[in-house]
Amino acid sequence: MTVLLRTTLSLASLLFCTTAAVAQSISIQELAPAPVQPLVPELRESVERVEAEVGNLVSLRGLDKVNGKSIDVDVKTGGSAEVFGLLVTLQECRYPAENPTGDAYAYLNIRDPRGGQVFFDGWMIASSPALNALDHRRYDVWVLRCKSA
Repeated sequence: MTVLLRTTLSLASLLFCTTAAVAQSISIQELAPAPVQPLVPELRESVERVEAEVGNLVSLRGLDKVNGKSIDVDVKTGGSAEVFGLLVTLQECRYPAENPTGDAYAYLNIRDPRGGQVFFDGWMIASSPALNALDHRRYDVWVLRCKSA
């Protein structure tokens, strides 16, 4: 019985070793670089440039993630408003000239009014709030729209 067991174990280990050796063979092939096509002048001229209007008022929405409460606030350019204990300052607000309800871009500074710690400083986009978002453990603030009052 022990001879049969030893033979079985040796065959199993031999099979395992040869399978591992076969599985580890790797072949590497060099790939040729893809040709780079320059931008054709005709295409360069067809790129649209969106004209933006500057608004003087932004609508923001704040969310308290703990309580689940939300609040809407309007802030004037150069002004500040408190949203759930955060001081939000609007420096500039822009929107497309041909579609005022389309998209809004607002340059915001969001900080703690007591300690002065800055939580956000930059452009926020209404259509993509997660692209450049406020990083705060409890509160969330995002842009809804720009207005000209």
